[in-house]
Amino acid sequence: MSAGGTATAPPEPTGATGTTGTTGTTGTTGGPSPAASHDAVARLVRVRRRGQARGALVSGVLLAVVLAAFTLSLTTGDFVIPLADVLATLAGGGDAGTQFVILELRLPRALLALLVGGCFGLSGAVFQGLLRNPLASPDVIGVSAGASAAAVLASMVLGLSGLALSAVALSGALLTGAAVYLLAWRKGISGYRLVLVGIGIGTGLSSVVSYVMTRSDVTEAQNAFLWLTGSLNGRSWTHFWPLFSGAVVLLPLALLASRALPALQLGDEAAGGLGARVEHSRLAMLACATALAGLATAAAGPVGFVAFVSPPIARRLLPGRGAALVPSALVGAALVLLADYAAQHLVPGTQLPVGIVTSLVGAPYLLWLLARANRVGKGG
Repeated sequence: MSAGGTATAPPEPTGATGTTGTTGTTGTTGGPSPAASHDAVARLVRVRRRGQARGALVSGVLLAVVLAAFTLSLTTGDFVIPLADVLATLAGGGDAGTQFVILELRLPRALLALLVGGCFGLSGAVFQGLLRNPLASPDVIGVSAGASAAAVLASMVLGLSGLALSAVALSGALLTGAAVYLLAWRKGISGYRLVLVGIGIGTGLSSVVSYVMTRSDVTEAQNAFLWLTGSLNGRSWTHFWPLFSGAVVLLPLALLASRALPALQLGDEAAGGLGARVEHSRLAMLACATALAGLATAAAGPVGFVAFVSPPIARRLLPGRGAALVPSALVGAALVLLADYAAQHLVPGTQLPVGIVTSLVGAPYLLWLLARANRVGKGG
Protein backbone atom coordinates (compact mmCIF):
# COMPACT_ATOMS: atom_id res chain seq x y z
CA MET A 1 0.00 0.00 0.00
CA SER A 2 1.35 3.46 -0.91
CA ALA A 3 1.61 6.43 1.33
CA GLY A 4 -1.59 7.81 -0.19
CA GLY A 5 -3.47 4.68 0.82
CA THR A 6 -3.82 3.24 -2.65
CA ALA A 7 -2.67 -0.31 -3.37
CA THR A 8 -0.08 -1.00 -6.00
CA ALA A 9 -0.39 -3.97 -8.30
CA PRO A 10 2.05 -6.77 -7.56
CA PRO A 11 4.69 -7.39 -10.23
CA GLU A 12 3.75 -9.96 -12.87
CA PRO A 13 5.53 -13.27 -12.32
CA THR A 14 8.23 -14.08 -14.79
CA GLY A 15 9.97 -17.38 -15.48
CA ALA A 16 6.96 -19.54 -14.83
CA THR A 17 6.72 -20.26 -18.54
CA GLY A 18 10.35 -19.66 -19.59
CA THR A 19 12.13 -16.46 -20.50
CA THR A 20 9.50 -15.41 -23.05
CA GLY A 21 6.56 -15.91 -20.72
CA THR A 22 5.03 -18.52 -23.01
CA THR A 23 5.53 -22.22 -23.31
CA GLY A 24 8.01 -22.81 -26.15
CA THR A 25 10.71 -25.18 -27.21
CA THR A 26 13.22 -23.97 -24.65
CA GLY A 27 11.38 -25.06 -21.51
CA THR A 28 12.09 -23.66 -18.05
CA THR A 29 15.87 -23.96 -18.21
CA GLY A 30 16.52 -22.71 -21.74
CA GLY A 31 17.51 -26.21 -22.98
CA PRO A 32 15.82 -28.33 -25.62
CA SER A 33 12.39 -29.63 -24.86
CA PRO A 34 11.81 -33.36 -24.37
CA ALA A 35 10.09 -33.53 -27.76
CA ALA A 36 13.10 -32.01 -29.55
CA SER A 37 15.50 -34.33 -27.74
CA HIS A 38 13.36 -37.32 -28.65
CA ASP A 39 13.38 -36.28 -32.34
CA ALA A 40 17.18 -35.90 -32.34
CA VAL A 41 17.64 -39.34 -30.77
CA ALA A 42 15.23 -40.86 -33.26
CA ARG A 43 17.11 -39.33 -36.18
CA LEU A 44 20.41 -40.62 -34.78
CA VAL A 45 18.98 -44.12 -34.40
CA ARG A 46 17.67 -44.06 -37.97
CA VAL A 47 21.05 -42.94 -39.34
CA ARG A 48 22.84 -45.64 -37.34
CA ARG A 49 20.42 -48.32 -38.50
CA ARG A 50 20.86 -47.24 -42.12
CA GLY A 51 24.63 -47.45 -41.69
CA GLN A 52 24.39 -50.89 -40.13
CA ALA A 53 22.05 -52.08 -42.87
CA ARG A 54 24.42 -50.80 -45.57
CA GLY A 55 27.36 -52.44 -43.81
CA ALA A 56 25.55 -55.76 -43.66
CA LEU A 57 24.52 -55.46 -47.33
CA VAL A 58 28.05 -54.61 -48.52
CA SER A 59 29.58 -57.41 -46.44
CA GLY A 60 27.02 -59.85 -47.83
CA VAL A 61 27.76 -58.84 -51.42
CA LEU A 62 31.51 -59.10 -50.84
CA LEU A 63 31.06 -62.53 -49.26
CA ALA A 64 29.06 -63.62 -52.32
CA VAL A 65 31.88 -62.37 -54.58
CA VAL A 66 34.41 -64.34 -52.53
CA LEU A 67 32.30 -67.49 -52.74
CA ALA A 68 31.83 -67.03 -56.49
CA ALA A 69 35.58 -66.56 -57.04
CA PHE A 70 36.30 -69.57 -54.82
CA THR A 71 33.85 -71.70 -56.81
CA LEU A 72 35.36 -70.48 -60.08
CA SER A 73 38.81 -71.55 -58.86
CA LEU A 74 37.56 -75.06 -58.12
CA THR A 75 35.54 -75.65 -61.29
CA THR A 76 37.83 -74.26 -64.00
CA GLY A 77 41.36 -75.07 -65.05
CA ASP A 78 42.99 -77.20 -67.72
CA PHE A 79 39.68 -79.02 -67.84
CA VAL A 80 36.32 -77.92 -66.46
CA ILE A 81 34.70 -79.86 -63.63
CA PRO A 82 30.95 -79.27 -63.16
CA LEU A 83 29.90 -77.73 -59.88
CA ALA A 84 27.84 -80.80 -59.01
CA ASP A 85 30.93 -83.00 -59.34
CA VAL A 86 32.95 -80.55 -57.24
CA LEU A 87 30.36 -80.66 -54.47
CA ALA A 88 30.18 -84.45 -54.67
CA THR A 89 33.97 -84.66 -54.40
CA LEU A 90 34.03 -82.33 -51.40
CA ALA A 91 31.38 -84.55 -49.79
CA GLY A 92 33.60 -87.62 -50.23
CA GLY A 93 32.42 -88.90 -53.60
CA GLY A 94 33.75 -88.54 -57.12
CA ASP A 95 36.25 -90.63 -59.05
CA ALA A 96 39.96 -90.81 -58.31
CA GLY A 97 40.94 -88.30 -60.99
CA THR A 98 38.45 -85.69 -59.83
CA GLN A 99 39.46 -86.20 -56.21
CA PHE A 100 43.11 -85.61 -57.04
CA VAL A 101 42.44 -82.46 -59.05
CA ILE A 102 40.05 -80.94 -56.53
CA LEU A 103 41.44 -82.09 -53.20
CA GLU A 104 45.16 -82.03 -53.93
CA LEU A 105 45.59 -79.27 -56.52
CA ARG A 106 42.77 -76.72 -56.58
CA LEU A 107 41.30 -76.74 -53.07
CA PRO A 108 44.49 -75.99 -51.09
CA ARG A 109 45.47 -73.28 -53.57
CA ALA A 110 42.03 -71.62 -53.41
CA LEU A 111 41.93 -71.79 -49.61
CA LEU A 112 45.44 -70.37 -49.45
CA ALA A 113 44.46 -67.48 -51.75
CA LEU A 114 41.42 -66.76 -49.60
CA LEU A 115 43.38 -66.65 -46.34
CA VAL A 116 46.34 -64.75 -47.79
CA GLY A 117 44.02 -62.07 -49.17
CA GLY A 118 42.04 -61.85 -45.94
CA CYS A 119 45.16 -61.49 -43.81
CA PHE A 120 46.68 -58.84 -46.07
CA GLY A 121 43.39 -56.93 -46.33
CA LEU A 122 42.79 -56.83 -42.58
CA SER A 123 46.44 -55.95 -41.89
CA GLY A 124 46.33 -53.03 -44.30
CA ALA A 125 43.05 -51.76 -42.85
CA VAL A 126 44.48 -51.74 -39.32
CA PHE A 127 47.68 -49.97 -40.41
CA GLN A 128 45.89 -47.31 -42.45
CA GLY A 129 43.15 -46.73 -39.90
CA LEU A 130 45.48 -46.55 -36.93
CA LEU A 131 48.11 -44.32 -38.55
CA ARG A 132 45.56 -42.30 -40.55
CA ASN A 133 47.73 -42.52 -43.64
CA PRO A 134 46.72 -44.20 -46.94
CA LEU A 135 50.36 -45.16 -47.57
CA ALA A 136 50.64 -47.11 -44.31
CA SER A 137 50.44 -50.69 -45.51
CA PRO A 138 52.83 -53.56 -44.71
CA ASP A 139 54.24 -53.73 -48.23
CA VAL A 140 55.10 -50.00 -48.16
CA ILE A 141 56.50 -49.58 -44.64
CA GLY A 142 58.91 -52.51 -44.78
CA VAL A 143 57.06 -55.30 -42.96
CA SER A 144 56.78 -57.48 -46.07
CA ALA A 145 60.39 -56.63 -46.94
CA GLY A 146 61.49 -57.87 -43.51
CA ALA A 147 59.69 -61.17 -44.00
CA SER A 148 61.16 -61.50 -47.50
CA ALA A 149 64.71 -60.78 -46.37
CA ALA A 150 64.48 -63.26 -43.53
CA ALA A 151 63.03 -65.94 -45.81
CA VAL A 152 65.67 -65.43 -48.53
CA LEU A 153 68.52 -65.54 -46.02
CA ALA A 154 67.08 -68.64 -44.36
CA SER A 155 66.58 -70.52 -47.62
CA MET A 156 69.76 -69.56 -49.46
CA VAL A 157 72.23 -69.31 -46.59
CA LEU A 158 70.84 -71.75 -44.03
CA GLY A 159 69.05 -74.09 -46.43
CA LEU A 160 65.75 -74.03 -44.51
CA SER A 161 62.41 -74.89 -46.06
CA GLY A 162 58.84 -75.73 -45.15
CA LEU A 163 57.54 -74.82 -41.72
CA ALA A 164 60.93 -73.59 -40.50
CA LEU A 165 61.11 -71.15 -43.41
CA SER A 166 57.62 -69.85 -42.63
CA ALA A 167 58.58 -69.31 -38.98
CA VAL A 168 61.68 -67.38 -39.99
CA ALA A 169 59.68 -65.18 -42.37
CA LEU A 170 57.14 -64.42 -39.64
CA SER A 171 59.95 -63.57 -37.21
CA GLY A 172 61.51 -61.25 -39.80
CA ALA A 173 58.23 -59.38 -40.20
CA LEU A 174 57.80 -58.97 -36.44
CA LEU A 175 61.38 -57.78 -35.93
CA THR A 176 61.09 -55.31 -38.78
CA GLY A 177 57.80 -53.97 -37.44
CA ALA A 178 59.34 -53.50 -33.99
CA ALA A 179 62.37 -51.71 -35.49
CA VAL A 180 60.17 -49.36 -37.51
CA TYR A 181 58.05 -48.54 -34.47
CA LEU A 182 61.05 -47.85 -32.22
CA LEU A 183 62.84 -45.70 -34.78
CA ALA A 184 59.68 -43.71 -35.53
CA TRP A 185 58.90 -43.08 -31.86
CA ARG A 186 59.26 -39.42 -30.81
CA LYS A 187 57.08 -38.99 -27.72
CA GLY A 188 54.39 -40.65 -29.80
CA ILE A 189 53.87 -41.99 -33.28
CA SER A 190 53.27 -39.87 -36.37
CA GLY A 191 51.85 -41.69 -39.38
CA TYR A 192 54.04 -39.93 -41.92
CA ARG A 193 57.19 -40.40 -39.86
CA LEU A 194 56.50 -44.11 -39.47
CA VAL A 195 55.89 -44.45 -43.22
CA LEU A 196 59.18 -42.69 -44.04
CA VAL A 197 61.13 -44.81 -41.56
CA GLY A 198 59.48 -47.95 -42.90
CA ILE A 199 60.30 -47.05 -46.50
CA GLY A 200 63.94 -46.51 -45.53
CA ILE A 201 64.19 -49.83 -43.68
CA GLY A 202 62.38 -51.65 -46.48
CA THR A 203 64.80 -50.24 -49.05
CA GLY A 204 67.76 -51.40 -46.99
CA LEU A 205 66.33 -54.89 -46.60
CA SER A 206 65.65 -55.07 -50.34
CA SER A 207 69.33 -54.30 -50.92
CA VAL A 208 70.27 -57.21 -48.65
CA VAL A 209 68.01 -59.51 -50.66
CA SER A 210 69.53 -58.35 -53.94
CA TYR A 211 73.06 -58.94 -52.64
CA VAL A 212 72.25 -62.46 -51.44
CA MET A 213 70.63 -63.32 -54.77
CA THR A 214 73.64 -62.11 -56.76
CA ARG A 215 75.89 -64.39 -54.67
CA SER A 216 73.68 -67.44 -55.07
CA ASP A 217 73.30 -70.16 -57.67
CA VAL A 218 71.24 -69.19 -60.72
CA THR A 219 68.55 -71.78 -60.04
CA GLU A 220 68.22 -70.78 -56.38
CA ALA A 221 68.11 -67.11 -57.32
CA GLN A 222 65.38 -67.80 -59.89
CA ASN A 223 63.27 -69.65 -57.32
CA ALA A 224 63.78 -66.86 -54.80
CA PHE A 225 62.80 -64.24 -57.35
CA LEU A 226 59.61 -66.15 -58.11
CA TRP A 227 58.77 -66.27 -54.41
CA LEU A 228 59.57 -62.57 -53.96
CA THR A 229 57.07 -61.74 -56.69
CA GLY A 230 54.32 -63.39 -54.67
CA SER A 231 53.13 -66.71 -56.02
CA LEU A 232 50.63 -69.46 -55.28
CA ASN A 233 52.03 -71.80 -57.91
CA GLY A 234 52.74 -75.26 -56.54
CA ARG A 235 51.18 -74.53 -53.15
CA SER A 236 49.76 -77.51 -51.27
CA TRP A 237 48.33 -78.47 -47.89
CA THR A 238 51.77 -78.19 -46.30
CA HIS A 239 51.67 -74.45 -47.01
CA PHE A 240 48.03 -74.06 -45.99
CA TRP A 241 47.97 -75.54 -42.50
CA PRO A 242 50.58 -73.21 -40.89
CA LEU A 243 48.73 -70.21 -42.35
CA PHE A 244 45.37 -71.55 -41.20
CA SER A 245 46.65 -72.21 -37.66
CA GLY A 246 48.04 -68.71 -37.35
CA ALA A 247 45.03 -67.02 -38.95
CA VAL A 248 42.58 -68.75 -36.60
CA VAL A 249 44.38 -67.06 -33.71
CA LEU A 250 45.39 -63.71 -35.23
CA LEU A 251 42.22 -62.71 -37.09
CA PRO A 252 39.99 -62.69 -33.97
CA LEU A 253 42.77 -61.06 -31.93
CA ALA A 254 43.14 -58.28 -34.50
CA LEU A 255 39.41 -57.61 -34.50
CA LEU A 256 39.33 -57.67 -30.70
CA ALA A 257 42.29 -55.30 -30.37
CA SER A 258 40.76 -52.95 -32.95
CA ARG A 259 37.79 -52.11 -30.71
CA ALA A 260 39.83 -49.11 -29.55
CA LEU A 261 40.52 -47.98 -33.13
CA PRO A 262 37.62 -45.46 -33.39
CA ALA A 263 38.89 -43.66 -30.30
CA LEU A 264 42.52 -43.68 -31.46
CA GLN A 265 41.51 -42.20 -34.81
CA LEU A 266 40.47 -39.08 -32.93
CA GLY A 267 44.05 -38.51 -31.75
CA ASP A 268 46.04 -39.58 -28.71
CA GLU A 269 44.76 -36.83 -26.40
CA ALA A 270 41.12 -37.33 -27.29
CA ALA A 271 41.48 -41.12 -27.01
CA GLY A 272 43.11 -40.77 -23.60
CA GLY A 273 40.31 -38.45 -22.51
CA LEU A 274 37.78 -41.10 -23.52
CA GLY A 275 39.55 -43.63 -21.30
CA ALA A 276 41.44 -45.58 -23.97
CA ARG A 277 44.82 -47.06 -23.11
CA VAL A 278 46.53 -45.38 -26.03
CA GLU A 279 49.96 -47.02 -26.22
CA HIS A 280 48.75 -50.43 -25.08
CA SER A 281 45.98 -50.47 -27.70
CA ARG A 282 48.25 -49.14 -30.45
CA LEU A 283 50.94 -51.73 -29.77
CA ALA A 284 48.39 -54.54 -29.70
CA MET A 285 46.92 -53.51 -33.05
CA LEU A 286 50.30 -52.99 -34.70
CA ALA A 287 51.54 -56.36 -33.43
CA CYS A 288 48.46 -58.17 -34.78
CA ALA A 289 48.62 -56.38 -38.14
CA THR A 290 52.35 -57.06 -38.48
CA ALA A 291 51.91 -60.73 -37.60
CA LEU A 292 49.09 -61.10 -40.13
CA ALA A 293 51.22 -59.60 -42.89
CA GLY A 294 54.20 -61.77 -41.92
CA LEU A 295 52.04 -64.89 -41.84
CA ALA A 296 50.60 -64.22 -45.30
CA THR A 297 54.05 -63.38 -46.69
CA ALA A 298 55.48 -66.60 -45.29
CA ALA A 299 52.78 -68.60 -47.10
CA ALA A 300 52.73 -66.96 -50.53
CA GLY A 301 55.51 -64.39 -50.62
CA PRO A 302 55.01 -60.62 -50.56
CA VAL A 303 51.93 -60.41 -52.79
CA GLY A 304 52.10 -56.77 -53.70
CA PHE A 305 49.46 -54.08 -53.15
CA VAL A 306 46.73 -56.29 -51.66
CA ALA A 307 47.06 -54.68 -48.23
CA PHE A 308 47.44 -51.32 -49.94
CA VAL A 309 44.30 -51.22 -52.12
CA SER A 310 41.82 -53.40 -50.19
CA PRO A 311 41.06 -50.90 -47.36
CA PRO A 312 40.38 -47.91 -49.69
CA ILE A 313 38.01 -50.03 -51.77
CA ALA A 314 36.15 -51.13 -48.64
CA ARG A 315 35.97 -47.57 -47.27
CA ARG A 316 34.56 -46.28 -50.55
CA LEU A 317 31.87 -48.93 -50.39
CA LEU A 318 31.10 -47.88 -46.80
CA PRO A 319 31.70 -44.12 -46.52
CA GLY A 320 31.68 -42.79 -42.99
CA ARG A 321 31.95 -46.24 -41.41
CA GLY A 322 35.51 -45.97 -40.11
CA ALA A 323 38.24 -48.45 -40.95
CA ALA A 324 35.82 -51.11 -42.37
CA LEU A 325 37.96 -54.00 -41.11
CA VAL A 326 35.81 -56.98 -42.07
CA PRO A 327 34.93 -55.59 -45.53
CA SER A 328 38.65 -54.92 -46.11
CA ALA A 329 39.45 -58.55 -45.35
CA LEU A 330 36.71 -59.70 -47.74
CA VAL A 331 37.97 -57.35 -50.47
CA GLY A 332 41.49 -58.73 -50.00
CA ALA A 333 40.26 -62.32 -50.22
CA ALA A 334 38.26 -61.60 -53.38
CA LEU A 335 41.17 -59.69 -54.92
CA VAL A 336 43.70 -62.51 -54.43
CA LEU A 337 41.25 -65.20 -55.59
CA LEU A 338 40.41 -63.30 -58.77
CA ALA A 339 44.03 -62.29 -59.37
CA ASP A 340 45.19 -65.89 -58.99
CA TYR A 341 42.50 -67.06 -61.40
CA ALA A 342 43.66 -64.44 -63.91
CA ALA A 343 47.30 -65.41 -63.34
CA GLN A 344 46.47 -69.03 -64.22
CA HIS A 345 44.47 -68.25 -67.37
CA LEU A 346 45.71 -64.87 -68.63
CA VAL A 347 48.48 -66.43 -70.71
CA PRO A 348 47.54 -69.83 -72.16
CA GLY A 349 49.92 -72.55 -71.08
CA THR A 350 51.66 -70.35 -68.48
CA GLN A 351 50.92 -69.77 -64.82
CA LEU A 352 52.00 -66.29 -63.79
CA PRO A 353 52.77 -65.34 -60.18
CA VAL A 354 49.72 -63.81 -58.56
CA GLY A 355 51.82 -60.83 -57.45
CA ILE A 356 52.17 -59.69 -61.06
CA VAL A 357 48.40 -59.36 -61.45
CA THR A 358 47.89 -57.59 -58.11
CA SER A 359 50.70 -55.18 -58.98
CA LEU A 360 48.94 -54.34 -62.25
CA VAL A 361 45.97 -53.32 -60.11
CA GLY A 362 47.82 -51.61 -57.27
CA ALA A 363 50.56 -49.68 -59.06
CA PRO A 364 48.18 -47.34 -60.93
CA TYR A 365 46.33 -46.65 -57.69
CA LEU A 366 49.60 -45.75 -55.96
CA LEU A 367 50.49 -43.34 -58.77
CA TRP A 368 47.02 -41.77 -58.59
CA LEU A 369 47.30 -41.41 -54.82
CA LEU A 370 50.71 -39.72 -55.07
CA ALA A 371 49.51 -37.40 -57.83
CA ARG A 372 46.44 -36.47 -55.79
CA ALA A 373 48.57 -35.80 -52.71
CA ASN A 374 50.85 -33.63 -54.82
CA ARG A 375 47.93 -31.56 -56.06
CA VAL A 376 46.59 -31.14 -52.54
CA GLY A 377 50.04 -30.12 -51.31
CA LYS A 378 50.12 -27.38 -53.93
CA GLY A 379 46.74 -26.17 -52.91
CA GLY A 380 44.94 -27.85 -55.78
